[in-house]
Amino acid sequence: ALLMIGGEFDLSAGVMIGTTGLLIGLLIGELGFGIWTAMLASLAFALAIGMANGLLVIKTGLPSFIVTLGTFFVLRGANLGFTKLITNTVRVSGIDQAGGYGVARALLASTFWPPHNFRISVLWWIGLTGIATWVLLRTRVGNWIFSAGGDPVAARSVGVPVARTKVALFMTTASAAWLVGVMTVLRLRSAQASEGVGQEFEFIIAAVVGGTLLTGGFGSTIGAAFGALIMGMATIGIPFAGWNTDWRWLFMGVVLLLAVLLNNYVRRKAQEARR
Repeated sequence: ALLMIGGEFDLSAGVMIGTTGLLIGLLIGELGFGIWTAMLASLAFALAIGMANGLLVIKTGLPSFIVTLGTFFVLRGANLGFTKLITNTVRVSGIDQAGGYGVARALLASTFWPPHNFRISVLWWIGLTGIATWVLLRTRVGNWIFSAGGDPVAARSVGVPVARTKVALFMTTASAAWLVGVMTVLRLRSAQASEGVGQEFEFIIAAVVGGTLLTGGFGSTIGAAFGALIMGMATIGIPFAGWNTDWRWLFMGVVLLLAVLLNNYVRRKAQEARR
């Protein structure tokens, strides 16, 4: 959501979830890393990819959609190729044998409130949403994000570091994907080469449903959080209702179209009111 408010997209965020998980597994299984060292190394890798995406977008002037789509295919191919080359499978396991695994799992992938057993990732989701909301609404960086997405030319003219802001947003998105990848690999004790593939569009849909404009410059992380909640309820609720899971994609498509139409209507009315 922050990246979209800043006027950019990242289609590599979904596959980055699998990449970071695989990297953690390979570092543990092949090089004997502890869980924390492997997690830090994978975070550094994710930040490097995010920085590369941002710099390519800024330096070349190419649409972020195209740049990150290229990164998506590169990472997807690397996930499959390197994992098969090293392990002869598309799966890495044995992560729970690493030193420090128990503490890491307790902090990032455990459950709470028995007998309901909610995942602790819910608390991380609420906490990070609150932090992002505070940054957007209460800090100078938040003003930079809105202005960089709304009108980058005008923003530069008043001293906003648009380039640095956008690169930082790409790195933030990459670190968020890393966190999801870490939580997934700690919970499942293994990593799949296909993990996260296809979820990048769900991220965009969640942000749009939450009120973020595709053109940038407007939106909120709280709205995106509610959008993600709606998408999650559909993903889980449709199978529980006994429906064919293929209907989930129909639901996502309809919701996306309705959200885009509603967002466009609200923006047009706001522009008319300013006149």
